[in-house]
Amino acid sequence: MTTPKDFNDRMLSLGLARVSEAAAHASARLIGRGDEKAADQAAVNAMRDQLNMLDIKGVVVIGEGERDEAPMLYIGEEVGTGDGPEVDIALDPLEGTTLTAKDMPNALTVIAMAPRGTLLHAPDVYMDKLAVGPGYPVDVVSLEMSPAERVRALAAARGVKDSDITVCILERPRHEDMIDEVRSTGAAIRLITDGDVAGVIHCAEAELTGIDMYMGSGGAPEGVLAAAALKCMGGQMWGRLLFRNDDERGRARKAGITDLDRIYARDELVTADVIFAATGVTNGSIVAGVKREPSHLTTETILMRSKTGSVRRMIYRNPIR
Repeated sequence: MTTPKDFNDRMLSLGLARVSEAAAHASARLIGRGDEKAADQAAVNAMRDQLNMLDIKGVVVIGEGERDEAPMLYIGEEVGTGDGPEVDIALDPLEGTTLTAKDMPNALTVIAMAPRGTLLHAPDVYMDKLAVGPGYPVDVVSLEMSPAERVRALAAARGVKDSDITVCILERPRHEDMIDEVRSTGAAIRLITDGDVAGVIHCAEAELTGIDMYMGSGGAPEGVLAAAALKCMGGQMWGRLLFRNDDERGRARKAGITDLDRIYARDELVTADVIFAATGVTNGSIVAGVKREPSHLTTETILMRSKTGSVRRMIYRNPIR
């Protein structure tokens, strides 16, 4: 079993950046083409090829789905050369397939890596999520609070008016009541159509994005990826799995989850040091999208390590072959 001492995050981090860059390059060819499945498959193929070049004994714990649903990068798939540390891998080869197909902002390729057994094996169900950036008292807000109470508590912690708070929410019919309640406080809302990993990351860079808090339900696997990013950047996050039927409860039990009502804090979603990489596919507020020139592709990647709290932005200009 890999220990934190064996997990050389400094050496592995640049390799992880190459994985996310390769997926962005591959999916960029399909920006605006209207084919979500083809864009996602291109990213999957490229990400898998690059992962298998890394000297790791990797297991995909957050992936494209169960083995019978996804031919590659399925949950439980082993990746890497088989030499090196045992690691958990969480990935979304293309977070924002619709955004890519329609050439809309904030499509990303996303991947995180941590020592084996330290990333929550979140089933493919919904998760109720709440996140804020760094610098606040512990548990300044909670999932037990109503949306309005969260706004008021965060405003008080910042020493500002409720109307000075901006909340990011995924635009879905299920969030209509939440949106109405948040707006009743005078707070502003930034609605996003897809990509709630990016939505959570926005909280950690409130000075740049203007977003103070993220709330609402979205995919549980994306919740683990978002927690990995926040563990690197600073900030607080909570998640609670949501189940619509017995089949989804069975998925959770299959993943080893026994307390179906548990609220997970950030460091319970990601229990050890983690590295995280995201590369822009379409232009967004976190990283720039892929820029195609006659002879080159240029990408921007954000690469983070929780051990040091380092956040590195890298521009990669690669010749088109």
